[in-house]
Amino acid sequence: MFTSRTVLAPEVVLRGAALHFGRHSTLDMDLLAGELAVSRATLYRAVGSRDKLLGEVFGMISRRLFASARARVGPITGPADVLALTRAYIGLLDAAHQLRTFMAADPQIASRVLFTTAGETQRTSVTEQAQVFREAGLKGEDLERRAFLYVRIVESVIFAELLGAGPLKLTDAEPALRALLD
Repeated sequence: MFTSRTVLAPEVVLRGAALHFGRHSTLDMDLLAGELAVSRATLYRAVGSRDKLLGEVFGMISRRLFASARARVGPITGPADVLALTRAYIGLLDAAHQLRTFMAADPQIASRVLFTTAGETQRTSVTEQAQVFREAGLKGEDLERRAFLYVRIVESVIFAELLGAGPLKLTDAEPALRALLD
């Protein structure tokens, strides 16, 4: 094990955390510290908090799924492509077993990380969505705000059970999403 003065590279911690999450569908900081061959204190100094690290892991998963969805959809040339990308992304996210398992086991932590600034996943999602809007040719000074609303509506569908709404389908939200794309 490294000494207490060990400095962990962020990419090493994130890669290790993502692998750990993939194997366990959770993030046990004691186990992760052992897997990284560092003390728990060193791990916390490197990441700040479990929520922050979970947010980074969720962000990594989201970015990979989003990239896969973009590859399936192809160029984003208009509002119809934005919706197609959203459908593809939700389909891939629904198949992300580890994330679904974590949400069922730790709904309060998942909600805190996904829906608040604790995990910073939302800010990344809004930034990516605004970029998709630009690619689709959407214009306006309110593009970031529309991206925020779009992401929140999509999150409401994806994470309906965490929000106490029971299962929802994207088709339920599509009229609101289309209104943001006009």
